[in-house]
Amino acid sequence: MASPIVVLTMIFGFFFVSASCLSPTSDACHPVDQAALLDFKAKITDDPSDLLKSWNQTTDCCHSWAGIACNPSGRVVSVSRPGLADTPDGFYLDTSMSGTLSPWLANITYLEFLDLSELKELGSFIPPEFGYLSRLTHLYLNTNKLIGSIPATFQNLHKLEKLYLDENQLSGTVPSNIFQHLTSLSELGLSDNQFSGPIPSSIVKLVSLTKIDISQNSFSGCIPQSFGDLKRLVSVDFSNNQLDGEIPQSIGGLSNLDTLFLHQNQLNGSIPPSISGLVSLRFFRLYDNKLTGSIPSSIVDFSNNNLIGQIPSSFANLRSLQSLELSRNQLNSPIPRNLSRLPFLQSLDLSFNPLGLISIPDWMQELKVFDLQLASTGIEGQLPKWLASSSFSTLVLSNNDLTGKLPTWIGNMTELAFLNLSNNAFYSSIPDEFKNLTRLMDLDIHSHMFSGGLESIFKKRFEDPIGRYNSIDVSHNYFSGPIDDNIGDEPSLSRIYYLNLSNNPLGGTIPKSVAKLTELRTLLLSNTSLSGGIPESIFNY
Repeated sequence: MASPIVVLTMIFGFFFVSASCLSPTSDACHPVDQAALLDFKAKITDDPSDLLKSWNQTTDCCHSWAGIACNPSGRVVSVSRPGLADTPDGFYLDTSMSGTLSPWLANITYLEFLDLSELKELGSFIPPEFGYLSRLTHLYLNTNKLIGSIPATFQNLHKLEKLYLDENQLSGTVPSNIFQHLTSLSELGLSDNQFSGPIPSSIVKLVSLTKIDISQNSFSGCIPQSFGDLKRLVSVDFSNNQLDGEIPQSIGGLSNLDTLFLHQNQLNGSIPPSISGLVSLRFFRLYDNKLTGSIPSSIVDFSNNNLIGQIPSSFANLRSLQSLELSRNQLNSPIPRNLSRLPFLQSLDLSFNPLGLISIPDWMQELKVFDLQLASTGIEGQLPKWLASSSFSTLVLSNNDLTGKLPTWIGNMTELAFLNLSNNAFYSSIPDEFKNLTRLMDLDIHSHMFSGGLESIFKKRFEDPIGRYNSIDVSHNYFSGPIDDNIGDEPSLSRIYYLNLSNNPLGGTIPKSVAKLTELRTLLLSNTSLSGGIPESIFNY
């Protein structure tokens, strides 16, 4: 769900389109257009925010109706679902409506812009008559409950530039020739539906296409071999489908491509060397496929495949690289030291590879990353002291063979927001300096030999609005003693939703103040030495 700020941006954007078309000297609204709009309103069964209140027979649609704009001749050229608040504070109104789409809207023959997005409860087939709106350039029907398939008549929308049908319940195959003549289409959104079958072969005719998102469907078959001919593409998201076959060599010709998401499919074969031609690429995800072979000298997220060999040192030539995700493969050492030369690298994840690191390489202190993940990479011994001066906000070192005492200098790692040291072999109490981790929000140190009390964790200082815990997992340790009676009053725990204290020799009773942790959704206390009953006050929340 978009944030309130983003939603406001969207709505102001739609309002601007309408206003730009409106002429103060326009004629009265054409009666055919007004009748079509009133029929649309008649098919709305619930309008909780009363957004269509101004749409009535006693007023003129060109001058008084919210979301409507006309040309000087009184023909409606823009229909956008109202949503700009009339209140002084300008807050976003709920745009949800229940009902069905009226085919009469196709009678508005001068219509160029149609936005009926985010009505949420609008459920019906898409009227095939919409395919005869020959002047239409923008069509937004996303975030509704539309069913059925895309009408074949959409192939007639020759002037269409933007088509968004995502977040509906549309299904079936997309007609193979539907894009044959849509040469002006620059943005296509079909994500989060129930489409199946192959990607339409006519997609390669969309020569103006810059953005395509067909993710979270059940598309199958291969990516068209000539897909790389769409030279204007900037963003491609084919993730979360059932695509198979190899990544086409032609994809390397997309020199303007910024984002390429192919993850969570059934793609196989090797990664084509041509991928090095994606010189503008910043975001690339290939995880959860069936790719094999070695890694070419190219980009970012190859996690959860069966890649083997060493990480190419030529990664260091990718000067714009921001995120390198290679987790869950079969990669081995050494890690190229020249990765430290990447000036914009923010995230490095090499987890779950047989790297046999023994220790975290000292050169990693030269990295400027905020996110370092080295889970299950064969690290042994104690934490290196240079971590004390690092600026990591996320540090994941779980499933290794780290041992010794948790150092007091961990309190110097004040940028930490997420710390996962689980499944290692530390055997000390939690030092008092741990309270200095004022930004820490998620902590996982389960499955160690930690002992003593939990005060240094629960009484951690924080910085508003960050630094209050979301989750804590200290299970499978040797923490002992009673749980503080005032645990529910600890400010650092006021937003916690997951707390796992299980499998520790904790004693005493469950404090009644736990009921004050009103955000708590999961509390695990099994296999402890706690006694007494469960406070009834817990069930009041």
